[in-house]
Amino acid sequence: MEPGRRPIDPDRVAAAATGLGDRAVIDEWAERFAVVADPSRLALLVSIHYAPGISVTDLAAVTGMTDTAVSQALRLLRAHGLVTAQRDGRIVRYRLADETVHELIHRVRPHASDPPPEPVDR
Repeated sequence: MEPGRRPIDPDRVAAAATGLGDRAVIDEWAERFAVVADPSRLALLVSIHYAPGISVTDLAAVTGMTDTAVSQALRLLRAHGLVTAQRDGRIVRYRLADETVHELIHRVRPHASDPPPEPVDR
């Protein structure tokens, strides 16, 4: 909190400050969300989520992107630790590497058989 600023509810300010924690972690997650915010990269993540071990060519087919565009996007997703790659002969197969992204995709695009998310208490 800024020096000299008087909070309306110090207990809520303390709770918010505790929840906020280290600003570096917030900055890191903001960067990760920026990576995920791109519709093409999000489409790739959703596709990988529902078809773990999918290849670049198959990702291109399902998303309507070129193999080159998929490869470039996957390079960025790998650099941010969101996907992993495993070589299977000449084919590279991709999986989600981040459990939080996995859970986020379930919230954004759940399976038809998944129960709806619990309402958030506001």
